[in-house]
Amino acid sequence: MPLGIFLCGIFTEAEYLLITGYFKSGVDGIKYRIMLAMGYLGAVIGAGFASGQEIVQFFVAYGLDGFKGACLATIFFFVLGGLLMYLAHTHQISHYQDMLNYLLGNRLGRVVDFLLAIFLFLGISTMLSASGAVFYEHLYLSKLLGIFLAYILIVILLVAGKKGLIFSYNVLVPVKILLLLIISGYAAFFVEGSQTESYAVYIRSEDSRIWIIASILYVAYNFALAMVVLTEYQNLSNRRHGITGAMWGGLLLGGLVIINYLSLSKFLPEVMHYEVPMLYVAGHINLAAKHIYTLVLWLGILSTAIANAYGFAQRFSKFTGLSYGLCLVLCVTMALPLSMQSFSGLVTKTYPLFGVLGISIIAALIYRATKELGLELYYKIYQLLFKNKGA
Repeated sequence: MPLGIFLCGIFTEAEYLLITGYFKSGVDGIKYRIMLAMGYLGAVIGAGFASGQEIVQFFVAYGLDGFKGACLATIFFFVLGGLLMYLAHTHQISHYQDMLNYLLGNRLGRVVDFLLAIFLFLGISTMLSASGAVFYEHLYLSKLLGIFLAYILIVILLVAGKKGLIFSYNVLVPVKILLLLIISGYAAFFVEGSQTESYAVYIRSEDSRIWIIASILYVAYNFALAMVVLTEYQNLSNRRHGITGAMWGGLLLGGLVIINYLSLSKFLPEVMHYEVPMLYVAGHINLAAKHIYTLVLWLGILSTAIANAYGFAQRFSKFTGLSYGLCLVLCVTMALPLSMQSFSGLVTKTYPLFGVLGISIIAALIYRATKELGLELYYKIYQLLFKNKGA
């Protein structure tokens, strides 16, 4: 017997509609939360994360303190994601430019927006270059093939605008996360490697507090791009689903940071000398794992390129008045010449600037959100006390 007929036999029609409506809203809520979490993960887990280079530089390089740094980053991603969506829903902000203006004021917001737009454009070139590097160094194919394949997929996936962004993340990110979890999780818990304790004193131990700064910097330069993506999800769900979805994403992100730290730290000090440390780790499982992780790396590159291209095309369209589709093609095409440069060289020149922007955004976000939450809490307590006195 179908469930609907069974329920109708027990409850009145009004009760049945109420129950099924509540169930449907619950399912939709979970769907929106997962969708938003995937957007968060897709924005942060790019080429640097998937390669293992970010985790090595910001966490593994600090030995045992790096684990504390990974836990601290988890807390930051969890809290900041929730605070961002709290402000986005409270003020109905669904574009990152509007969020910047609200956080930093119109004048400073425009300056940061301009710098962020430059970074987004450089990010497109960097990710196209990274795609070419993966094809050339790990698949032994033409670098140009890797660049132009990424170029074509970016345009195809984003031509539909926000729908294309969400669709691409809903398809690419789960595959990427699943494969990353399988390989890094297996390496972390089932593969034998060096003992981290043997190198804890050797690795960057001159100041025991540096790991805190490294953790904050890691979150800062990643959260700036996450803000571009997360604000686009504001009008897709209500406030409760938006905030919890971002917090889910932050927890998942932090969990992946910790697992990658555990897998990479097993192979100290060897991983310190590789440009793609996770491929070295995957190679210790078997050759098939190494090939699969090459796919993970490329999907990470593609998802970051999509976030950068969408953010910059939207900004360019608003600035010039041209259609979004035309701006998308123009932006990705203009990024091609720079993508022929060295991937590592582009990263060295680009990412420090993004870290500075990220710190300014996070500082303003914490200030604005805590101020508003404090006022909201104050008014609720005041109303409760006033109501009790009146009673």
